[in-house]
Amino acid sequence: MKPVPLVTIWWLLLLGTTQKCFQGETAFYYGTFPAGFSWGVGSSAYQTEGAWDQDGKGPSIWDAFTHSGKGKVLGDDTADVACDSYYKVQEDLVLLRDLNVNHYRFSLSWPRLLPTGIRAEQVNEKGIKFYSELIDALVKSNITPIVTLHHWDLPQLLQVKYGGWQNVSMASYFCDYADLCFGAFGDRVKHWITFSDPRAMVEKGYETGLHAPGLKLSGTGLYKAAHNIIKAHAQVWHSYNDTWRSKQRGLVGISLNCDWGEPVDISNPKDVEAAERYLQFCLGWFANPIYSGDYPQVMKDRIGRKSAEQGLEVSRLPTFSLREKSYVRGTADFLGLGHFTTRYVTERNFIARQGPSYQNDRDLVELADPDWPDLGPQWLSSVAWGFRRLLNFAQTQYGDPPIYVTENGAYQRARCTQLCDEWRIHYLKGYINEMLKAIKDGANIKGYTSWSLLDKFEWEKGYSDRYGLYHVKFIDRNKPRYPKASMRYYKKIIAANGFPSPRHVARWHREALEMCSINNQMLAAEPLLSYMQMVTEIVVPTVCTLCVLIAAVLLLLLLGRRH
Repeated sequence: MKPVPLVTIWWLLLLGTTQKCFQGETAFYYGTFPAGFSWGVGSSAYQTEGAWDQDGKGPSIWDAFTHSGKGKVLGDDTADVACDSYYKVQEDLVLLRDLNVNHYRFSLSWPRLLPTGIRAEQVNEKGIKFYSELIDALVKSNITPIVTLHHWDLPQLLQVKYGGWQNVSMASYFCDYADLCFGAFGDRVKHWITFSDPRAMVEKGYETGLHAPGLKLSGTGLYKAAHNIIKAHAQVWHSYNDTWRSKQRGLVGISLNCDWGEPVDISNPKDVEAAERYLQFCLGWFANPIYSGDYPQVMKDRIGRKSAEQGLEVSRLPTFSLREKSYVRGTADFLGLGHFTTRYVTERNFIARQGPSYQNDRDLVELADPDWPDLGPQWLSSVAWGFRRLLNFAQTQYGDPPIYVTENGAYQRARCTQLCDEWRIHYLKGYINEMLKAIKDGANIKGYTSWSLLDKFEWEKGYSDRYGLYHVKFIDRNKPRYPKASMRYYKKIIAANGFPSPRHVARWHREALEMCSINNQMLAAEPLLSYMQMVTEIVVPTVCTLCVLIAAVLLLLLLGRRH
């Protein structure tokens, strides 16, 4: 009898821990979250702030990328203005207070604080003042700030001078920047995230070139960048631990995004191994060094073997020294986890023709079930049960860490500007409920961040994809915000701290759709209202002024005749 691979046994044990609930995965669980569970929304600086060259801010790699020519971004859009949140802070704070969130996850713009990226060269005091006032306003509103230090907008001068994250010296520059932030804001900020979704950042920035800085260093650039990012994360954690923790009492973690990989055939060891490999190349790539001190063994074996087959003397995957393994291990006070969808995974049984690449190193095929609800984009299907499995995987794989869900949401295409986003309500309801089940399974989940507060600039997709709970009218100079039905629904979940009963949940759904219908009518009538406003503010005063002038002229003529 052929022995069952160890990974297959582990996978079956993982599924077994939640089997009693997975038997009815579509069954909805009514209940509430633990006391103190934190509800929030998120955003990032480059995607929302605008003011790209205002008040002393330096250029980022994304400013350079979007300004460098046509074809980089859909519609040749830029985030020069974006949601104009740099100038509309007070308006966005009103939205946060209306949602009644417990926390707000946002990022700091490295080039807004350090225009050249290097602290020793220049600190922008206007940038310090902007974020300090934002943090003060959040704290005053009883909203906990969860602050990301780096959400993809690297200072352009660091890219030009040093090659960005290809250069090991970036760790020191990043640590200097982080220390500036800890010193300026750490008395009020107690939750720090070093990097947001670094896997996507390095894959699209240094492998495919779809993101800034637009490099195509296939099979090498992304692993080198990731290696330096992991060491930079560890250096910042140690700096906080050694210098700031005793007086500020905060936490430092990282936010890693990963979809769930489900074996096509759970009885087929090759499919099970492929699904495990999918997760290790995605989540384990960064989490394993941070929690265990080294890359997943499957990454080292696969990339090492393929590198040898390609005639290379050393693996394309960098290695940690014994000292570095010890230095990196244990450098997370919590795990930030982002998640959007699920894929079925199977072993790839054909030889890839292209050269070295991250995709070829994984040797697997991703599939979507045609019966899964399709939210529009090819890659995004609503598969809520995968969220629960990913949360349980992280809980067992990394020793029961405190988990904050840092990104979860669904988007709609720009052509669907209606506010009654019922499909997003179903997405939020399903995914949040599966998270509640994961907590019942034993996962140590501390908070949830819906992605995102506003429609915003979506990287290479420009403004075509809209994740926001609030619709932003980008063609309007004032960038007005409008609540969607999903915002009303999420607000109800927050207020109830979960799903108390079928009656409540059904009523929330009905009321959210009723409210958005009214808002849709107002949005549709806005062109007419704008026209009427123009008539009121411009035409009527102009006509009145003309009437006064004509009357004055006539009066002068009449007086002239009398004389």
